Amino acid sequence: MTGGTARGFDALEQRPYADVLIVGGGINGLATFRDLAMQGVDVALVERDDFISGASAASSHMIHGGIRYLENGEFRLVHEAVTERNGLLRIAPHYVRPLQTTIPIFSTFSGVLSAPLRFLRHGGGKHTERGAALIKIGLVIYDSFSRGGGRVPRHTFRGRKRSLHDLPELNPGVKYTATYWDASLHDPERLAIDVLRDGRAAGGDQARAANYTAAVGTQEGKVVVRDLVTGAEVPFAASVVINASGPWTDHTNFALGDPTRYMGGTKGSHIVLDHPELLAATGGRELFFENADGRIVLIYPLKGRVLVGTTDLEHDMRDPIVCTEAEVDYFIDLIGQVLPRITVDRAQIVYRFSGVRPLPGHGDVAPGFVSRDYRVESAPLVGGDTTVLTLVGGKWTTFRASAEHLADRALALIARPRRRSTKGVSIGGGKGFPTTERARQQWIAGHSEGLPAARVATLLDRYGTVATAVIAAIAADRDDVELVHLPGYSTAELRHLAATEDVVHLADLLLRRTSIAFLGSASEAAVAEIASAIAPVLDWDADRVAVEVERGLERVHAADPTWAAASAGSR
Repeated sequence: MTGGTARGFDALEQRPYADVLIVGGGINGLATFRDLAMQGVDVALVERDDFISGASAASSHMIHGGIRYLENGEFRLVHEAVTERNGLLRIAPHYVRPLQTTIPIFSTFSGVLSAPLRFLRHGGGKHTERGAALIKIGLVIYDSFSRGGGRVPRHTFRGRKRSLHDLPELNPGVKYTATYWDASLHDPERLAIDVLRDGRAAGGDQARAANYTAAVGTQEGKVVVRDLVTGAEVPFAASVVINASGPWTDHTNFALGDPTRYMGGTKGSHIVLDHPELLAATGGRELFFENADGRIVLIYPLKGRVLVGTTDLEHDMRDPIVCTEAEVDYFIDLIGQVLPRITVDRAQIVYRFSGVRPLPGHGDVAPGFVSRDYRVESAPLVGGDTTVLTLVGGKWTTFRASAEHLADRALALIARPRRRSTKGVSIGGGKGFPTTERARQQWIAGHSEGLPAARVATLLDRYGTVATAVIAAIAADRDDVELVHLPGYSTAELRHLAATEDVVHLADLLLRRTSIAFLGSASEAAVAEIASAIAPVLDWDADRVAVEVERGLERVHAADPTWAAASAGSR
């Protein structure tokens, strides 16, 4: 924290050693932190930006088994992903929920002959459209992975007439639709904050995490970590260092004195539309389909908006990570292919975001066919006896499993036994979360603290059962008022988040502690009002508030090159 609240770096500086140091505060780093803390390991984590601000903040908001990975022959990954999807539906029901997904299909047998060749060539060869027969085979295999613990219904196939009855805005050239179930991830960043909170709760003083803290080098066998807020540095000793910095993995290893070339991530962009007609046309389900270039794309109703994505483009990590105008054209064109009577224009875009997938280097393999599996590399830290474990790859769906794998490697190196598995252990606000309407109403009635039932229901939806702390903070704050420019949020709610969830900059709250940016609600007036509301708990004066408002708006629109250009032109 800044101002009058303690920051994570302070605890690292006071005791600059741990059994395990994790570099990278994305979902894989945070989940490994939680796992090790639950084993009683003295563990520390550093993140150079805000927690969950890199690749993990640019997801398609899905927890899925990856049906298309079957074509690459990645059966191990698909099995693990489906298993983890089913598990997350149980342990994180506040944010992970079943998602009905429909594939529009325009041919019957296309791709049946070419698919085996792509399988043998690991994604190589000329692209051919996937027809109904091939998709049916894939879905039968996909469903089989859910046997013995499945949490979602089996797939269904519909012909043209029934498909157009269910989804009348679909392209009338559709021949079939296939509908299956995966899971939605409503609030990825908040789930990650829950994972972090769980780790700290499990480990107490032996589980320390600091955002805005970078690993910048080595000194006599120790990792030098720098507080990017104050500039302070400290050599930090650990028996094991885990590099979980995603697409920046090679950059981190370079800083630690070991140049590697493990990574070859691809850029994926998304747009969020405020478009009631398009939202209605989805029928409440995700439309998941193949574009003419072979990329898998989605049109996904979420939080009253429509998420459209994603691209899969080669990216140099030295270049800005933005959603280009060409990508926006691509998205608008693909909507027209599937829902030709729905008109979309740029004025309906309320938010853009873009990130780089932490994929391994892949040579000539087409981006869409690069393995989404993960592996762990090991090497000694320069100048000491410390071992560096590097995570190459990893995805949201399998974060618990990959964290368990990393934790087991670290436990072996420090000769510590595993106390317990994280399998089946509820995450954050998923503990005790009411999953039936009756239980929900009972929970709301029992946690009102004098607040209106509708307000309590909203907080339960936002935070899961962790909402009890938010409700108590609001009830205790005599100065709480609803925001003028952002109805549905109040000053006490935001002050509580700022004071208890490692908020250093206003952008942390706009982008990752809330859905304000995603929903397109971060207007200049709203951002200024939010900054004024949280200023007292962060000791911001008027000048700091003005700086945070400007920086916050820049970060919200960081993936939109047109906003940056317009903003520069107005100054």
